[in-house]
Amino acid sequence: MPADFPPWDRTYAFFRRWRDHALVREFHDRLRARVRERLGRDAQPTAGVIDSQSVKADAVVGADSRGFDGGKLINGRKRHVVVDTLGLLLGVMVTSANVGDRAAAQVLLRQVADAHHLLALVWADGGYTGSLAEYCLVTFALVLAVVKRSDDTRGFVVLPKRWIVERLFAHLMRTRRLARDFERRTTSAEAMVYWSMILLMTRRLARSPRGRA
Repeated sequence: MPADFPPWDRTYAFFRRWRDHALVREFHDRLRARVRERLGRDAQPTAGVIDSQSVKADAVVGADSRGFDGGKLINGRKRHVVVDTLGLLLGVMVTSANVGDRAAAQVLLRQVADAHHLLALVWADGGYTGSLAEYCLVTFALVLAVVKRSDDTRGFVVLPKRWIVERLFAHLMRTRRLARDFERRTTSAEAMVYWSMILLMTRRLARSPRGRA
């Protein structure tokens, strides 16, 4: 712990209280609404992007919440996220890395749709094909649009909408605590993602309009 912090157990007690009572998410969501409004957007989004990121897990992560992602060859956990078109977080769910994207998307999109009633369109990559699109339309009245990479494309290409969520993953990996999953509980891992985005949004809101111009 930094020298100017209270003892670790007292600090963790505050973190645990905010995590278990969903205060960190409420704080995060209020900041997101303010950032959107400052940029001339409605507080509630109507479109988003979904994707997942597999990260290595530290030794403290138990076998009950870690797995092996055969596609990425990573032993650890997977962060499933939905962001708005500005790249701001709408929802996150942390699972073991062997959980499929489509299975996790059914749970995460239900949570996001319940919290954001105006959300009508979500873009996704090829990992979300199959019956998921029909499931989202029937269950949530949500259109899931898959943005596929062309078979003729070679090398790195920026794909429409998908770059937005990739930028969020890049931000998370610049947060030292999130470069690897160090949390014993998945709820703590999710809280750390929200805290990372809180730091990003508070910096944006602290900038004066004149400074941005």
